[in-house]
Amino acid sequence: MTVAAKLLKDFGLRHTTGREEVLDLFLGAGHALAHNDVENGLSPDHDRVTIYRTLRTFLDKGIIHRVLDDEGGTKYALCRETCADGHHHHDHVHFKCENCGQTTCLDDVQIPSVALPDGYNRKETNLLIQGVCQGCNK
Repeated sequence: MTVAAKLLKDFGLRHTTGREEVLDLFLGAGHALAHNDVENGLSPDHDRVTIYRTLRTFLDKGIIHRVLDDEGGTKYALCRETCADGHHHHDHVHFKCENCGQTTCLDDVQIPSVALPDGYNRKETNLLIQGVCQGCNK
């Protein structure tokens, strides 16, 4: 059984070739992917709506999470083991490289605690750092 097929089974999702191929893209990428990246990484027989629905399902189930993008778009990255159906835990930093454009989760870098004024309730916190990644710094 492939890693993607096992993930689908672990999250109680029906196995389809399309879902497995989308997961394989994320597993092989090592960085966040936009809808366009997924669409371009698959064969042309996968339509845009099916890809959107697949990403939405993976997001709802806790397989992927949204990543902040400075250009107003949405990117997605694989979740850590701590995520579950509808409950994401992603208080970590995302890094976007100015050269290659890749956005990476920095799971070991925690977002500092922010004391909110009375009456404000935090739902999620996002921190995006921009600069030059390790690969482009060589």
